[in-house]
Amino acid sequence: MAPRTAKSKKQSPLSIDPHGIFNGMVVFLVPMAIQPRRLQIWKQKLLQMGAVVDDSVSKRTTHIFAANSSSLLQVNRDYLKRFKGKLLLYEWLENCLQSGKRLSEEPYILKSEPDGADKSVENSEKVHFESPEACLSEDDCFDHKRIKVSCEDPKPVGTVGNVDNQRSTDKRDMNNKIKDDDKIPSLYSPPDLNRNITEIFGKLIDIYRALGEERRSFSYYKAIPVIEKLPYKIESVDQVKHLPTIGKSMQDHINEIVTTGKLSKLEHFEKDEKVRTITLFGEVWGIGPATALKLYEKGHRNLDDLKNDDSLTNSQRIGLQFFHDIKKRIPRHEVKDMEVLLQKVGEEVLQGGTDSGVDTYFGLCTYPGQEQRHRIDLKVYPRSIYAFGQIAWTGNDVLNRRLRLLAESKGYRLDDTGLYLAAQSSGGKRGLKSSTSVSCTTEKEVFEVLGFPWLEPHERNL
Repeated sequence: MAPRTAKSKKQSPLSIDPHGIFNGMVVFLVPMAIQPRRLQIWKQKLLQMGAVVDDSVSKRTTHIFAANSSSLLQVNRDYLKRFKGKLLLYEWLENCLQSGKRLSEEPYILKSEPDGADKSVENSEKVHFESPEACLSEDDCFDHKRIKVSCEDPKPVGTVGNVDNQRSTDKRDMNNKIKDDDKIPSLYSPPDLNRNITEIFGKLIDIYRALGEERRSFSYYKAIPVIEKLPYKIESVDQVKHLPTIGKSMQDHINEIVTTGKLSKLEHFEKDEKVRTITLFGEVWGIGPATALKLYEKGHRNLDDLKNDDSLTNSQRIGLQFFHDIKKRIPRHEVKDMEVLLQKVGEEVLQGGTDSGVDTYFGLCTYPGQEQRHRIDLKVYPRSIYAFGQIAWTGNDVLNRRLRLLAESKGYRLDDTGLYLAAQSSGGKRGLKSSTSVSCTTEKEVFEVLGFPWLEPHERNL
């Protein structure tokens, strides 16, 4: 096992900005239909940005947040009749956190009509959700229509802090019907009817990465999940002109693909000597896009040319030496045998777990009795973040991309070490990872916090 290369950092106490965007607000958060973990995160962000968060309503309360009108049944009716503050959807809070500024409250105001407010939808068609995260934010669903739903109050899987003390145990609150003007999303469950487009865009991501053009690569990276979530098959470019991240150039690509079934730009890249050579060099273990480009510019055109290049590191030379071994698929029976061997070794040396960061080994191994080398990556995680490591290494790049972008849409940063609140640097750059993380002990809890349908490990190669 290689020596530890990373150490976990102690979390610093919350930094509070008394003049933050929520300055002057005294807030009560209605917990019905919202996960305890999510409430805790919102509470922390409110406190960090100048607000006061109370455990119950009082005379000083200025704002009450709720998932929908029916959730207000948890608040005393007489108090609501006298309340002079604002009743707002949680969506306002989420959108403020994403934009980094205090938005207008008017589009998010909830109306309190406790004396039969929901009778108008008694006979309307209902959509039932089974996920605890079904009543979170509108960011997850592409179709931002207002829909009428019946949503059961979720049972908490676990809590971060004591934020669930207001949850009602009265069963009659669980099936309250939601008013037509409440905004409640569907689950993030993209049908992926446009794989003909997303597969081509995926190839362009790899090509631009190999060329070192990360900006162009990222434009396709952002477009893919938008297209994946569409509930219909794209047959005309007019169907995507209103979509976010789909600009004129992307629209032209989509039009060509749906019209001809192919993309001339990709075909040109696949025939281009520079692209083919850099892509080949990038397949050598240890050689990244920048190094591959430098090797091409030196005049190298095939793997044999690289053998005499003195600039290669020891790891790159090993990757070149065993290039063909590494490219071969490992037989399933060998994988199972290696799993048994590694589990036995793991039980002998890691019984106590680790609390000092993530231990990593990337290298090669030989199966007992065989000469062929196989790539092997070993990661040892502390128990506190083990679930995040499991998700990162059991899903393919499509799933991991979906989860990361979904986390970003909710104001988080997701990686194999945890789910963190997104932070903003002093220079105004957003999307950085803060020290505040969400505690999840199981993979299911991570999926639930993100509002993504649960997938067993064998179902994650999307």
